[in-house]
Amino acid sequence: MSEHTIRFALNGEDVTANISADRRLIDLLRDDLQLMGTKEGCSVGVCGACSVLVDGQLLSSCIYPAVYVDGRSVTSIEGVANGSELTEVQRAFIRHGGFQCGICTPGQILAATALLNEVPRPDEAEVRRWMMGNLCRCTGYAGIVEAILAASSQRSGPGAR
Repeated sequence: MSEHTIRFALNGEDVTANISADRRLIDLLRDDLQLMGTKEGCSVGVCGACSVLVDGQLLSSCIYPAVYVDGRSVTSIEGVANGSELTEVQRAFIRHGGFQCGICTPGQILAATALLNEVPRPDEAEVRRWMMGNLCRCTGYAGIVEAILAASSQRSGPGAR
């Protein structure tokens, strides 16, 4: 398999990596770069546990070739907070019990972040529709939906409804 050198921004830092053409983004993040926050659940891109943002767009890193991030910006769960200061989404997940075992939580938070970036003040139906791609076996979703709605209510400014 051919080797490729890729350069991209990861959580605001420049990264250069030599990878094979068939390397998945999740493997680059977890195995090569030791960022363990992104979880692998289904390995076929349907559960959302491995969600990351690439140029602000939500995607499943378990099916995304790492070579595709060359020249792009990637945000994993480790890059969501501003240092030790949690985002409103992260704080809301804590306040509203939007997690239990933690396997899906990184993907849920990234999906919620992407939603609120696109639709700053979604209604409950929009939240449920957007989050359908993130599976959770523990919470029953009520706390997740409440957390996202609470985080959206804290937002103001352009685009807020």
